Amino acid sequence: MLDVATHQSRAKFYASSEWKALRQSCLERDHYECQWCREQGRLTTQYDSVLEIDHIKELKFHPELATDIDNLRTLCKDCHNKRHDRMNYRGNRKKRKWDDEWW
Repeated sequence: MLDVATHQSRAKFYASSEWKALRQSCLERDHYECQWCREQGRLTTQYDSVLEIDHIKELKFHPELATDIDNLRTLCKDCHNKRHDRMNYRGNRKKRKWDDEWW
């Protein structure tokens, strides 16, 4: 089973030729489109955003599914960040107190 306990072991996995080939297969299967955007009727491709491959069942909890293509999907960077609740996705920004003031 894949060791994903450390950042270094995950980095080694993501740098492997096996992962790179699997990533490419996933992109081709998903027609180079973000699957979450597609579900919402939007088209986000490699020309609109960086496309990333998401483990549906997270790698750290299910390392046995690391190379299972049925556990992978293509997401744009924003959707992938949103999915993992990362701070840097471009979702709805908070309205700042003085944004509506013009003086």
